[in-house]
Amino acid sequence: MNAHPDLSRRNLLKAGGALVVAFSIPGAFAQEAPPAAPKPKLPGSLNDARLLDAWIRIDAQGHITVFTGKAELGQGIRTALLQVAAEELEVEPRDIELVTADSARTPNEGYTAGSQSMQNSGTAIRNAAAQVRAMLYAEAAKRLGVPAEQLKASGKSISAGPQSLSYGELAAAIDLHVEATPGAVLKKPDALKVIGTDLKRVDIPAKVTGGAAYVQDLRLDGMLHARVVRPPSYGASLDSLDASGVEKMPGVVTVVRDGNFLAVVAQKEFQSVAAMRALSEAARWTEREALPDETDLPKVLVGLEREVGTVAQSGSPTFAGDSFEATFSRPYQMHGSIGPSCGVALMGQDGSLTVWSHTQGVFPDRQAISEMLGLPPERVHVIHVEGSGCYGHNGADDAAADAALIASKLPGRPVRVQWMREQEHAWEPYGPAMLMKVRASLANGRIDNWAFDVWSNTHNTRPGGAAALLAAQSKANPVAAKPAKMEITPAGNGDRNSIPLYAIPNKNILWHFLPDMPLRVSALRGLGAYANVFAIESSMDELAAKANVDPVAFRLAHLEDPRARAVVERAAERFGWSKGAPGADRGRGFAFARYKNIAAYLAIAVEVEVERETGRTRLVRAVSAIDSGQAVNPDGIINQTEGGILQAMSWTLYEAVTFDRTRITSVDWASYPILRFASVPDSVEVHIIDRPGQPFLGTGEAAHGPTVAAIANAIRQMTGKRLYDLPLTRQRVKAAIGV
Repeated sequence: MNAHPDLSRRNLLKAGGALVVAFSIPGAFAQEAPPAAPKPKLPGSLNDARLLDAWIRIDAQGHITVFTGKAELGQGIRTALLQVAAEELEVEPRDIELVTADSARTPNEGYTAGSQSMQNSGTAIRNAAAQVRAMLYAEAAKRLGVPAEQLKASGKSISAGPQSLSYGELAAAIDLHVEATPGAVLKKPDALKVIGTDLKRVDIPAKVTGGAAYVQDLRLDGMLHARVVRPPSYGASLDSLDASGVEKMPGVVTVVRDGNFLAVVAQKEFQSVAAMRALSEAARWTEREALPDETDLPKVLVGLEREVGTVAQSGSPTFAGDSFEATFSRPYQMHGSIGPSCGVALMGQDGSLTVWSHTQGVFPDRQAISEMLGLPPERVHVIHVEGSGCYGHNGADDAAADAALIASKLPGRPVRVQWMREQEHAWEPYGPAMLMKVRASLANGRIDNWAFDVWSNTHNTRPGGAAALLAAQSKANPVAAKPAKMEITPAGNGDRNSIPLYAIPNKNILWHFLPDMPLRVSALRGLGAYANVFAIESSMDELAAKANVDPVAFRLAHLEDPRARAVVERAAERFGWSKGAPGADRGRGFAFARYKNIAAYLAIAVEVEVERETGRTRLVRAVSAIDSGQAVNPDGIINQTEGGILQAMSWTLYEAVTFDRTRITSVDWASYPILRFASVPDSVEVHIIDRPGQPFLGTGEAAHGPTVAAIANAIRQMTGKRLYDLPLTRQRVKAAIGV
């Protein structure tokens, strides 16, 4: 065989013991296929799950099902997504069945986090629904013999005069198992009937009437009740256990021990609680001093620095002249979910596992649990059920893993694991402690130089592998934790909102990364934004005072984004900022931020009351303005913003995790106080700046950073003293004002 002169490559293949020489000759036998053209980008999460029937299905009877990979966490997302789908499909929200996060049924949209549900899932559903509507109209036009623009939809039917076809009839003739295309024709703002209205929340009735609303309420036939005995502290090891007495207790089915993982299973719930307490008494643990010195936390954080990353840099900051410099801190803070975490699991006789969980990510949780148990992911089915308290990475995934591990020992019996209050407080992943240092200078009344340094752990150790799960860490063959990595992204992490949105010519923002986590930490609502905005906006007030300029006017002088200016002006105007300070024992404060600098804009003005004798501070009145793009459910935006203000108020005035060198000591509501009803403000106003036709920006976490800063600024205005360390407790306020 003679080689062709254009021979480009030769492959030697073994076939049945014979040597086969295969030649590839360009142009002679086969032409190489050109590289596939990249697929066009689709809106929101539609870009990742591109088939229309991943989002919208209509059966022959006209039943409409809409799917979302996002979870209802109390933020009202089920209601808003129903509105978006109903609007574009031209049906009533009650005509739609919405299926939320389910690893066997819905698109994989990762986590429900970062106020991105409307941006990602809402955008995907709206565009998918608009395309499905167009397909229904096209089919109706063909059958009825009239142009599509002469058709009208009503009552899940499309008609032309007296002729009408149901959605079921039309859907039976079209194929929704096709890829979506870019450029869906959305309804124009002036044609909207459902979007922009205050549809009543669909998740509320069961919650206020004692119905089955949460995973804590889930009861399956033959369900067993389990309780886990957690170690007394981080790193403790189980030395000995005599469980013989516990195994004989009424209703006890079994005691499960796997390394340091210890649990008891019983027929009834209180039987499991009694057995857990007895099992805890029978266990002998060895503890070690593994926690830092709480009394000098800022020094501890600086000492944990291992890497420094540049978040943003422009110009060349120099501080030759008069400048302002301050260091701010935030403690470890917890989610403090009102309902301790819960999970239910069932291992089938066929070896498949079903888990019901209030996780914020059913697909990542499935991956983590499958890895922990050595099961293929396709054998694990995770279904989201709401939990009574969340907004971040609390104990939900861990409770699900506890249930899964225990259920794997008891095939055929559903197992419910309910955490106790002290377990939730001691073992949930906290929001990391942080340190922020600001240095800034003024020239001609404007900020010309700005340096911002933040010391922080990662704020995200959510499951993506088993190493994030307490049960997997406790097993006899534990899953090794993966080292934390610094990841600087536009959305931010510990560095979230560390870049001021203000026009400053010379700035440098650094993240001093702490890979070691003395306390267990992860995502708490807002990540680093809460503390970073506290430091930035507190500094803005101090700089305004140096410039002898009103704080609101000072901010406006540095804001170029018209939407940012609009919320500042609206909040100030509705508050009555121009009227001046409210009185001798009251102070007023103002703050602004655009969440992540890419999401919702929010400005807030507050009035606080300070008792000089005790230092007790109460938020009396708050007036906010928010722009989160096109408003789908205005009442829902108000709900979320009000809730964000109250949660941030609680963090700001009361909340801090406490610990000694061995154990977490804030294990109940007495040692970890939160906002009580008696301290709720007299008035909280939320003014929405609607942007019809603009993208959804998300709402849920926009209020937290501005609220803490506004409260701090109000205390400063009233007392003349700046507080730099959170929380702003009565003891700190009293010490600052020297009474």
